[in-house]
Amino acid sequence: MADPEKLFKVNVVTPDGLVFSHRCSLVEMRAIDGQRSVMYNHLPLLTPLAIGEIRVKRSREDNETVNHIAVSGGYFEFSDNVATIIADSAERSSSIDVSRAEAARKRAQAAMEEAKASHDQQSLERAQVALKRAANRISVYNSSN
Repeated sequence: MADPEKLFKVNVVTPDGLVFSHRCSLVEMRAIDGQRSVMYNHLPLLTPLAIGEIRVKRSREDNETVNHIAVSGGYFEFSDNVATIIADSAERSSSIDVSRAEAARKRAQAAMEEAKASHDQQSLERAQVALKRAANRISVYNSSN
């Protein structure tokens, strides 16, 4: 069990409100420049996030719980042992509707093919982002099960 003094607060916030709030021992994320991990007393940090998974390791009395959260970019800030993740969208793995995510992946793939055929670069870029978001949600769901 982690020492209670070695835990810090983590909050995940979207425009729709608070998605996640717990005390934890470690947060792992993908920043736009690579993988990052933050523990208690880390130096202050502000970094943009890539589409990816946030892993929050929470300590309980006899076992360690890991929460998986899919985010579609945003920002990570750490200061005074409080981690704040501000994202356009964030979804806990337990809330992910995998069939809906799979349908979104198929729609994005079809939109990519259509954009390639019509040489529409802007539509292609939007479809690629949609595909990354859908694939991320599926991956986060699978990594937690």
